[in-house]
Amino acid sequence: MLLPSRRVAAVAPFLAMDVMTAAAARERAGGSVVHMEVGQPSAPAPKAVIAAAQDALARGRVPYTEALGLTALRERIARDYRDRYGVDVVPERVVVTTGSSAGFILAFMSLFDAGARVGVPQPGYPAYRSILSALDLVATPMVLRPEDRFAPTAALLREVHAQAGLSGVLVMSPANPSGTVIAPDALRDLCAEARRLSLPFVSDEIYHGLGYGVPTATALQFDANAIVINSFSKYHCMTGWRIGWMVVPESLVRPIERLAQNLYISAPYLSQVGALAAFEAGEELDAVRNGYARNRAILLEAFPGLGLGRTHPADGAFYLYADVSDLTNDAAEFCRRMLAEAGVAATPGLDFDPAEGAHHVRFSFAGSEDDCREAVRRLRGWLA
Repeated sequence: MLLPSRRVAAVAPFLAMDVMTAAAARERAGGSVVHMEVGQPSAPAPKAVIAAAQDALARGRVPYTEALGLTALRERIARDYRDRYGVDVVPERVVVTTGSSAGFILAFMSLFDAGARVGVPQPGYPAYRSILSALDLVATPMVLRPEDRFAPTAALLREVHAQAGLSGVLVMSPANPSGTVIAPDALRDLCAEARRLSLPFVSDEIYHGLGYGVPTATALQFDANAIVINSFSKYHCMTGWRIGWMVVPESLVRPIERLAQNLYISAPYLSQVGALAAFEAGEELDAVRNGYARNRAILLEAFPGLGLGRTHPADGAFYLYADVSDLTNDAAEFCRRMLAEAGVAATPGLDFDPAEGAHHVRFSFAGSEDDCREAVRRLRGWLA
């Protein structure tokens, strides 16, 4: 019998995906499910994206590209930083990746040696911990505090570094699972503190474009050497296309290129062609974001009456991270029963916070307005 490696044994399951599997089994058995478990837009990719990929496919040849990505796409991403944030980024610093997931792997492998401690937010995206563990790195929690609106701060970074001796830090804004946005001044201070401590600063910005009345800054506005990771999955509605990008310091371009060449050769050609067209679909994509805003309002209005009124600030992204401690001490069992008895699929907080996650549930409002209203109706009947 073949046994898995120690690295694999250290990788925890992704509970959101497990919930999705259970929800699919319910549907195959004839049950109805309102899907709020996975952070996946219900809207299709923009029309221009689909048309561009179809046109490329009709031409017949679907080749490899350079490992760093199509030149035209890298140039267009660099231009977007100038247009959106007023930041000059040379295209040579842009790396096109197979989703943000590949970006994290490339960033961690290029920056850290085995055993290095990397500060990550808690609650936070679970794949950070799993990828770091698989690479023999140590995910060191930066426990987010309500007095900071559940956003990392320079003071928290100093505190964790003094205790653990970090080799780097990763932050996310807007955040998963909370939706919290790090205010521009706070992000500036975080970047400055990381520089003072000589810590590489990795900024996960995959939910940029999905904000609700709050300013969203890129780390590149405050630190030209920040490693920024982004994706076409969320705002651009291209989850299954598996296409993302990084902006990295010049010194890391060639090391990351060598890794990319050997790990996956290049991001998919058709996805890169589609991604290039996505920049011309702003009106269509903003309409989708406006739908998320309506969904957010529906849930924020209804949740207090359901016993789910204590949520983290939902400044951006498309999640509500609800405190369910008045209803249960076991969020995993709560979610199992909610799916089985009410047909609503959501993700237990243990995915995002091994310490306090048993008291939280993440609800995604990336579905349709009808889905959100139906979820409220079902939850009201179930929790009454």
